[in-house]
Amino acid sequence: MNLDFSDDQKFLQEEANKFFTKEDTLKRTRAIMESDEPYDNELWSKVIELGWTAIRIPEEYGGLGLSHLELCVIAEEIGKSLAPIPFSSSVYMYTEALIESGNEALKNSLLPSLADGSAVGTFAAAESLAPVSSENIQTVVTNNAVSGTKIAVPDVEAATHVMVLSKNGNNVELRSVALDASGVSVTLQANIDPSKSFYQIDFNDVESELISEDGWSRWEHLLDQAAVLVAFEQVGGAQASLDMAKAYAMERYAFGRAIGSYQAIKHKLADMYISLTLAKSNCYYGAWALSSGSSELGLAAATARVAATKAFQLCSKENIQTHGGNGFTWEYDCHLFYKRSKVLSLNLGSEAAWKEKLVTNLDKSNSIGSNQ
Repeated sequence: MNLDFSDDQKFLQEEANKFFTKEDTLKRTRAIMESDEPYDNELWSKVIELGWTAIRIPEEYGGLGLSHLELCVIAEEIGKSLAPIPFSSSVYMYTEALIESGNEALKNSLLPSLADGSAVGTFAAAESLAPVSSENIQTVVTNNAVSGTKIAVPDVEAATHVMVLSKNGNNVELRSVALDASGVSVTLQANIDPSKSFYQIDFNDVESELISEDGWSRWEHLLDQAAVLVAFEQVGGAQASLDMAKAYAMERYAFGRAIGSYQAIKHKLADMYISLTLAKSNCYYGAWALSSGSSELGLAAATARVAATKAFQLCSKENIQTHGGNGFTWEYDCHLFYKRSKVLSLNLGSEAAWKEKLVTNLDKSNSIGSNQ
């Protein structure tokens, strides 16, 4: 079991870090939060030019044909920089669904466009505040037409297509809908982080294309894959929060001493470091399971997701506390990471839902081990 990235993957991560640093993404994130724009189109165009949207797309469809590990290192830098772009919803979910389950006609039609950025995908699963399950899906398919309402759909204004979890009789299917199709109605929903936009979509007898008839099992697999990648985003955000807190603790003086020399601040930084280190370890386990096609992916994804959620929430909160009164002000960047931590903690399902998946997968793993 190899739990480290290759030299090429580490180089890709370094280049991504340099790119986002040069682009001053925190300034761009602030600009999006203070405007009516849902994402940074200029930054998104540059990311497309770098070929990151084509990382997992096979070469025969105009992509780079690389592995999930390249996506992991990019995801960590996106999380660290808080880049306001529609990367995760399109690349982690919609593109992966087509690569793994789409028919040849759909792949030939959309994968080249997803690679060059002329098409952008997103996903629509939730219909209420209750966890998504195969029993509570109310969106239906009749003669290839989708009808129903989905909430908390990310990055809709950037997207051209949406993957819809829907019911066809008693069967759950994954279907692709063009967002400019007749019968699609979109409403912006408020959330704590304006640099990440979410929407309600109403489908009224909208034409769709089938991605997978085995929709529920494909959805669960996609969710596990995306959970690992989002966990890397959360680890990136947690690392940036820790770095900010450490830098401030070393430069801020009180009573003639750097505040980092006081036990209270030392303990905060130590707790942040421990939580982050644990989350990184679990994310590396998730990356291995994801890239190797391991049967442990469900367990690894839940482990990474829970640990990374806890780490990002703790580090972003303690970063504010370390900054004291300044940490609560708009002028400092602490709140940007805190808001993103809250959004990512609910994206793909709540922490409680992932804890339940973790327990279920641990029980399953223990049961298999005891029978061998």
